[in-house]
Amino acid sequence: MSKIDEVRSAMVAAMKAGEKERKETLSLLLSALKNKAIDKRADLTEEEEVEVILKEVKQTKETLELTPSDRTDIIDECKKRITVLEEYAPKMMDEAEIKSVISGVLTDLGIDAPTAKDKGKIMKELMPKVKGKADGKVVNQLVSTFFA
Repeated sequence: MSKIDEVRSAMVAAMKAGEKERKETLSLLLSALKNKAIDKRADLTEEEEVEVILKEVKQTKETLELTPSDRTDIIDECKKRITVLEEYAPKMMDEAEIKSVISGVLTDLGIDAPTAKDKGKIMKELMPKVKGKADGKVVNQLVSTFFA
């Protein structure tokens, strides 16, 4: 079952249950997934579906960060929306898991003491392995901790 079908059935269930905010969030997610499929002119792969979901989560988090603290209505709405969206997003890797992947990449590349010059090579190998499973900013910070 594709994410589009999964989100659509969850949206119908939310409508029947009278959960207005959940239904609206699922509707937005469904629209984003459909638009991506229309742009591609083919069904989305699982990777592309995850990409769309993570993009929606990221945009909502950015909205939350930029919202003034006195606008509690927007803050509450964003938090509820993030909760619903994260149900469909893959589980993100924690720092320990990311560090183990970084160590594996360093071993594969044969780099014992990485320097700032090696960062490009390391990131080039590392990012495909953690794409969609870890936040790029966190990965970048953790790679920087390996430099002497």
